Amino acid sequence: MKRLLFSGMLLACLLPCIAMAQSAFDGTWKIDVDKVKASTKPMVFTLKDGQYTCDCSPPIKVAADGMDHPVTGHPRIETMSVKVVDDHSVVETGKKDGKTVYTETTTVAADGKTATFDAISYRPGTADASVKGTMTRVAAAPAGSHALAGSWRTSSYQNASDNMLTYTYKIDGDTITMNTPRGESYTAKLDGKPAPYKGDPGTDMVTVKMVGKVLQETTMMSGKETAVSKMTVSADGKTMTTVVTDKQSNRETTLVAMKQ
Repeated sequence: MKRLLFSGMLLACLLPCIAMAQSAFDGTWKIDVDKVKASTKPMVFTLKDGQYTCDCSPPIKVAADGMDHPVTGHPRIETMSVKVVDDHSVVETGKKDGKTVYTETTTVAADGKTATFDAISYRPGTADASVKGTMTRVAAAPAGSHALAGSWRTSSYQNASDNMLTYTYKIDGDTITMNTPRGESYTAKLDGKPAPYKGDPGTDMVTVKMVGKVLQETTMMSGKETAVSKMTVSADGKTMTTVVTDKQSNRETTLVAMKQ
């Protein structure tokens, strides 16, 4: 009886320590842009005779006249304009409710083999976010097209603003909370059931669950899955590797984040 009583007291002492133990996912993480592995599936653009198309998901086709034109199936934007600056540069602008959501300038190198892109994202109540990167041509454009036309693969990212790279997780029992500097957040049960996602006009719900040691996060919009992210923390707890699969385009991106 004394041994049972002692065991019970010892368990009572240990329980608070167990409950307070941090999850490996807890904390603030920052993506290393040098370690981003973009999808190997190329993007295809056409730009000829005043018309621009992109094999985006869903596809986009607008006049390249610098004017705003309606686009459908893209929850973050309602209109898009494409302005041809010169033979090698193009500026793309997306808007929603008449307000600019993003601008992206793409400049093709003189030899036509590479191109750089410089994008800025705007969101009310938060600082602007930016990203710069390089694309490599994988297929030539039809004769008479603008230099941007053809198939391209993102080969590297040079830099991005901190508010695009950092995010914080906290797991408390069977509940997980996530937030970012750009105002995105959610609190969900780790049971794979939908919970509200706030702060991103392209996401309204999220499901989260643990699959072994992998944290799986599925984002949704209007009842449809938009992306699945699978996160794994290294044995030393210093890095988190996330494999993101875009459900519409079937493009896969790998991100490596460092614990801050």
